[in-house]
Amino acid sequence: MTEVKTALVTGASKGIGKAAALRLARDGFDLWVNYRSDTEGAEEVRRNIEGLGRACILLRFDVADAEACAEALTPLLEERTPYALVNNAGFSRDGLMAMMPEKDWRDVLSVHLDGFFNVTGLVLRSMLRKRQGRIVTVVSTSGQTGVGGQVNYSAAKSGLIGATRSLAVEVAKRNILVNAVAPGFIDTEMVSSLPRNRVLPLVPMERFGLPEEVAGAISFLCSPDASYITGQTLAVNGGIFTG
Repeated sequence: MTEVKTALVTGASKGIGKAAALRLARDGFDLWVNYRSDTEGAEEVRRNIEGLGRACILLRFDVADAEACAEALTPLLEERTPYALVNNAGFSRDGLMAMMPEKDWRDVLSVHLDGFFNVTGLVLRSMLRKRQGRIVTVVSTSGQTGVGGQVNYSAAKSGLIGATRSLAVEVAKRNILVNAVAPGFIDTEMVSSLPRNRVLPLVPMERFGLPEEVAGAISFLCSPDASYITGQTLAVNGGIFTG
């Protein structure tokens, strides 16, 4: 009988993380669903995953807290190695650099960069022993182009793109593929306050993307069809950036 694969998705109680978890469940994965505070949203995700016939474990911890990550993940990793890790947890705290409090800088970088290090480091050790795995990190068009008012967020996301490229080189011989997905304007809470009448003309497709469209790209990178793709950043942005 074919072994059921497991996927760990961070920040999966809503938005892109939720869509990714549900898509991977439809692809046949069991899920470990991480969230920080939205228990109600996480419980809904679990019910939906179980409704698809897949198992789901909820993991409440802050990815920026190394001790909390280890406490939550180490016991599970002793029993099972996820085939796929989706680093999605993140948030923005926008503001002009000249007026940005140090806390806003540190908090954004900590969740994205420290979170990547804390979670990926733990899971990677198990993947290396297993000699297989897929790591997909959700970055952003902001990390590719730079956006005014998002110096902290752009720095964090571009840092993750660099980390993705370097880690891909390190672990390719062990059949572990490491890639990033870079969403543009996606219809989630993060863009709810944006003036759509000013933003949409910037997007060649003239609409915001859907979380499910980003999830489709993540699904592809976790699938056998992506078996010769590593170190890449796949843009899901409606054509707003083509570099």
